[in-house]
Order: sequence, then structure tokens, then C-alpha cells
Amino acid sequence: MSGESIESERPLLPSAIIRHRGAQMALATFGILVIELALIRWVGTQIRIAAYFANLVLIAAFLGMGLGVALGRKRPELFRLSFVALLVLVGVLSLSQPLGFMQMRFPDPSMSLWGADVASSAVRDFAIAVAALLGCFWAIAAVFLAAGVPVGALFARMPALTAYRWDLGGSLLGVVAMSVIAWLGASPPIWFGLGLFAWLLLDKRPLNWLLAIGVVAAAWWSVGQAVFSPYNRIDVAPYELGQDNRPGDRMPEWNVSVNRDYHQLMLDLRSWPGQNRDVTKDGRARIAAIYELPFRATEKRDNALVVGAGTGNDVAAALRTGFKRVVSIDIDPRIIELGRKLHPEQPYSDPRTFPVVNDARAYFEQQRGEMFDIVCYGLLDSHAMFSAMSSLRLDNYVYTREGIAAAWRHVKDDGILSVSFSVFAGDWMVHRLHLMIEQATGIAPVMVPHGYNYGMTFLVGRGLTEDRVAQVFPEVVRGATADASIRIPTDDWPFLYLKPNTPPITYGIVLILIALTALLALRGVFGKQAFSAGKFDRQAFLLGAAFMLLETRMVTELSLLFGSTWIVNSCVFGGILVMVLLGNAVAERFRPARIERWYAPLAIAMVAIWFFSAGTLNALPLLQRGVVAGLLYALPVFFAGVIFSGLLRRRADTSATLGSNLCGSVLGGLLEYASTFVGMKAIGMLALVIYLTSALAHKRGALLDRPGAE
Repeated sequence: MSGESIESERPLLPSAIIRHRGAQMALATFGILVIELALIRWVGTQIRIAAYFANLVLIAAFLGMGLGVALGRKRPELFRLSFVALLVLVGVLSLSQPLGFMQMRFPDPSMSLWGADVASSAVRDFAIAVAALLGCFWAIAAVFLAAGVPVGALFARMPALTAYRWDLGGSLLGVVAMSVIAWLGASPPIWFGLGLFAWLLLDKRPLNWLLAIGVVAAAWWSVGQAVFSPYNRIDVAPYELGQDNRPGDRMPEWNVSVNRDYHQLMLDLRSWPGQNRDVTKDGRARIAAIYELPFRATEKRDNALVVGAGTGNDVAAALRTGFKRVVSIDIDPRIIELGRKLHPEQPYSDPRTFPVVNDARAYFEQQRGEMFDIVCYGLLDSHAMFSAMSSLRLDNYVYTREGIAAAWRHVKDDGILSVSFSVFAGDWMVHRLHLMIEQATGIAPVMVPHGYNYGMTFLVGRGLTEDRVAQVFPEVVRGATADASIRIPTDDWPFLYLKPNTPPITYGIVLILIALTALLALRGVFGKQAFSAGKFDRQAFLLGAAFMLLETRMVTELSLLFGSTWIVNSCVFGGILVMVLLGNAVAERFRPARIERWYAPLAIAMVAIWFFSAGTLNALPLLQRGVVAGLLYALPVFFAGVIFSGLLRRRADTSATLGSNLCGSVLGGLLEYASTFVGMKAIGMLALVIYLTSALAHKRGALLDRPGAE
């Protein structure tokens, strides 16, 4: 029998309910994908410093899968440990509050993010944070090492491309399933229960059912009273703003936390007879004046656009100041729903309000020609990650020079653009925002350092003066200028929160430690000859690294074209898997004799992405943009899929090849952080360089081909 034939007829998973090997492969990868996405969404809500490294879970998952797949051929029994490992991980993290995980800080002066820039000279505190991060990383990797074992074992017992087809099909179903339950607003117990059910069909032993119940119970315990949206964990608690003699017939007020961090207060800021209206003193009247500042600074009050509307405080301010029509945009439907239900002023129930669930950048591009008297950015500060593939946050592309310019195009000639933002990070954040707004609009903004939530409001209008703003709110910065040497965020470098001229040393230490421990693990699995000969497949490793960077580039570019919503991201991930499936089908059907020839169209397609980026394609109408972008970004994925499937078909040890490929994705995930220095477009070119390096490794890798594979 050829190397693609079944290696052994004995049952691989004797306790499996499903016996068909293709279906077993699909169940294994379905469960892996669902648990992976569940942990990506959940871990950052349980341990703050893990959220600081946005794609930590993804890197750990790929590393674990790569090691598990490589071990699967010889150690299929390790799969039973996946239930134990997941219970330990989820059980410990479910106790994040009593154990203090959410209060842990990761002192890094280079970044303003969830308290990461808090000064700390204590080596002990830093060491504890690093140890917690590495422990979390390897606990996640252990889960996926055990879960990846049956994938490797099945690859050794099935024709390579048939196994890969079932592998990709299961992953695609996992994306679809998680998209559906995200739309339904399901919470972590459902996420984990769905993935575990697939694994239980592969190993039905009673102990595994008990362990799975334990995982679901721990996840349920972690939820408490929170609700979940496609982006966030949301907690709502009663709140009372001081003793200000507010009339007793008013609705309750609320404190909203997102991913266990303060997000905003739902306040009743309507005035009443006898209220103290001194805006120079802390109190309800001052907060009301701060929210109303942008809307009172403009004389015309026909229509307003609120970006990052949240539960509705800015919308309520626009309505109080007399606007006839208020369009509100927020990416999170559950936060809007909570505002509609709980906000004491009920701004979303007002017939003048038109709430829109969308990404702000997408709305600006999709509603061209719609003009407003004011475009008001609320304190839009995302606590959620942009996607599993990137270290960006959801708001990164809102606060770029191009993002502000897109908003400015919707401001009437006599209108105002208002941007409010927390400047707790320091003067450098003030300078960066000032420069970004000035370059985007061509007008220096008027600045009001009101201090609410450490905030500052920047106002821009073609005829707006400091004196006009001072009539509305007295605390105006006169004659403000900005440090022109500070790098401002652009669509190619969308890193608002990185402190200028401050290398991320502590950030880099963690990445280096992850890389070093990963190298030790690779050596342990692939042997002392790893990276030189033997089971480790260098070409597959490089293909995995390049493909991870290609995916990152695709996700960021397509989100710029169509929005950063969970629907867009789900479509992108699903589309990637479909194109890889098509590439696999071509390799399976036509069995290309020289896969190196496919590198040429791959390189051409990636260069085309460089020249026809989102900035160029956004000039096209939406339909044409969709067609062109769909084809442009599908082609490199298809060609890369043909190359890898062709490689997989030729290898004697397909488990080791797939494992090497998955471990290569770890390198790609770590290299993605280089975008903070070189920008996002350069990441695409780095992917191309790695692809070409894998082409050079192809001749050396041919020694691993099975005899007569052609």
C-alpha cells in the first residue's frame, strides 16, 4: 500500500460514538475551532494582562495544535487529557476576581492600555505578571496540544488531501457555528459546551462527560450577572451620582463595565428647578455641560451624528439641546439595547433618534453625501480586540488621520467636528490627537480640557473660534500648539496608544520568553535534529508563518473596506477557509507536478494587494469595491492553499508536515507585532519574503517527499 493508505485498521478512538474517520476529523477540528474562539473571547475578560497581548490565545492555540498534531501519530491516547487541561484552565480563570487576576498590572511605559502604563519599579510585580502570562499561555497550549493529537493520528491513517479536506470542513463549520451563537448573544457556557460536545462524540467515556460538565459549570460561574455581545462582556450595576437632591421620581442610574473595566455611566442629566448649575464645580450640572458642549457650540441644530454612542449619553445631550434628528452609531448591538432599556433619559426611545449598529468607518464610507451640523465622537474607547488575527483594538481605525478625514467629509460647511478622548496617558496623547485632527481637517482644533473621565474635547469648525467655544464652556486652551515630531496614527500605522520614542522593552521581554519556550517545546517534540533535518518540515513551517501574516493583512484591509464588525470578520475567516478548500480541491484533482510554479502567481497577487490597498479601493462604489476586493484578496489565499496542499500530498509524514505548518503560524503571530514599528502594509511584504524563502526551502524539502509521489 502507498504512504497515503490507511496505516492501521485498529480503531483509533475506541470510545468514539462516530466511527467514520472523515467525520472524526471534522469533529476534532470543529471542537478545536470553537474552543479556540471561545478562549479568544473569554480569556481577556478574566485576566487583564492577557488582553494586553491581544493574539496571545491564538499563538498559544496554534503552537499547541502544531505540537499535538506532530505527536498524534505515536501518542493518540493523549487526546483524553484535553478535557482535564481545559477544566484546569477554565476552572482557575473562572476565579479571576477572588484571585485578583483582573487587578494585575503589566507596567509598560510604552503603551496606554488598560493601566499598562502605570509606573512600577517593583521587579517582583513585573515578575509575577510575566509568570502569570507565561502560565496562561502554556495552559492554553496544553489544551490544544491534547486536542490536536487525534488530528495528527487521523492524518497518518487517511489520504493526506482527503484528511485535509475534512479538517478544513470542520473548521469552516466551527466558524459558522460561532457566528450563529454570537448573533444569538450566547454566553461562555454555551461556547465551551458546543466545542466539548464535538469532542465527546470522539471519546464518550463517563469521566469526560463529568469533566465537560465541570468546564461548563466553571464558565457559568464566571458569568455572574453579565451579558455578552459579539464583542464584549458587559456588567451593569446601580450607581448614584452624589447627594445632589435629584427628584425622587427619576429612573435609576447605572454603571456600565465592559470586559470588567469601567466603560461609562448612564446618568440622568436633565435639569430641574432649583438645581445648582455651576459648571465650574464637580457635579451633575458640570457633567451635563461637558456632554452638551459640542452640541451648543454650533448654531444650527437640524441633524447630528454621534459616533460611539454607547448607551446614549451623547445622544441624550443632543436631544436636550434641541437637535431635530440624531443618528447614533455603535458597533455593539447589546450596548445599544441596554441603553434603550435602562438609560434614565430614554434617548433611544425618542422619535428623533435613529440608532445604527455599524462600524464608524464603514458608515462614513457607505453613507457618502450625508451631511450633518455636527459629527460628535463620544468617549469612544474600545475594550475589545479588533480580531483574533491582530494586536489591534476595535477603535484603532476610527482614530487615524484617514478615519478623522472620513468623518470630516460628513460635516457641513458651517458645522463642527467634535472628538472627546481620555488623555490620562499624558501630554503626548494630547499632542498626537491635536496633530491628527489638524492634519485630517486642515484646521487646528479648539481644545477644552474638562477632565471628565480624564477627557479632553477637540472641536473643529471652518468658522469656529476659541471665543465662541468659551461662551459655551469657559475652560478653553488658548493658542494651543502641538509637537510636530510625534508620529500620528494612519491606516498603515493605526497605533494610537503607543507612546512616542519609548521602546516596548517589557512587551518585548514577554514575546521573547514565549518564543524561547516555544523553541524548547519544538525541540522536545521534533527531536534534537529539529530545524535541520528529520521530521520537522521547514518549508511547511515557513508557509505557516507567511500565511498567518497574509491572514492578518487580509483581515485589516477588508475591515477597512467593509467595517470591523463581527459579521465582516466571520465572513473573512469563512472566506479564507473556503479558498483554502478550493486550493486543496485543485491539488487533489489535478495533482500539480511542480508546486513551485504556483509561487509566481502568489507573489503577483500579493504585490497587487500592496498597490491596490483599502485607501485606493474605498474610492469605488460599494458593489464594485466588494467584487474587486473579493477577487484581489481571495487569489493569494487560493494560490497559497494549492502550494500547501501540493506539499502535503508529497510528504511521507503528513502529521509532522501539518504540525510544522501550525507551529509556523506561531512565528507569524509573533512577527505580527512588528507592525507597531513598520506598519501594516509592510506586514504583507514580510509575508511575501517568507513565502519566497519557503520556495527556496522547497528543493531541500524534496528530500522528505515520499517515493513515487508524482
